[in-house]
Amino acid sequence: MLRRFSIEVAKDYFNFASAHFLIFTDGRREPLHGHNYQVSVTMEGELDRAGIVLDFISFKPLVKQVCDALDHRTLIQTKSSAIKVRKTAREVEIFYKKQKLLLPRGDVILLPVVNTSTELLAEYIAGQIKRKVRQNFSATIRAMEVAVEEARGQKGIFRDEFWTGSRAYFTRGAEVE
Repeated sequence: MLRRFSIEVAKDYFNFASAHFLIFTDGRREPLHGHNYQVSVTMEGELDRAGIVLDFISFKPLVKQVCDALDHRTLIQTKSSAIKVRKTAREVEIFYKKQKLLLPRGDVILLPVVNTSTELLAEYIAGQIKRKVRQNFSATIRAMEVAVEEARGQKGIFRDEFWTGSRAYFTRGAEVE
């Protein structure tokens, strides 16, 4: 029998309040609006000699850093074919059909996604967490799942494998400081 282990972190402080808008399949843009997003993360992997997948105490601050980086910002999708984005040192201009949104540069995070749906935000957050885990942990992680909830009972989920080359997991020898 295959033994599988995972940890899940879903703290109240894994949150961010951000504005966004979606571009729907028919090309309509929804109005700019905001959510108080909630994030949870599940990491699946092998137990270390101490019998843990990842140390909660060291892992939770990494998730919080990713959430904090998105907090109190307007999230703009840069890979959408429906909008054009032009940035300067002081401003971000977003062009959609005959509309133009002008926002202060410091209030905007430009995300390399086609839309700012909860599903794609979960994928973006997963990528940020994966990078931080690889930099900070010596662990054998097989998979991760990130959920982004925009309203109670309404969330997008992204699941990813930790592929490196032809291996379905990674091992890194860095020590956590």
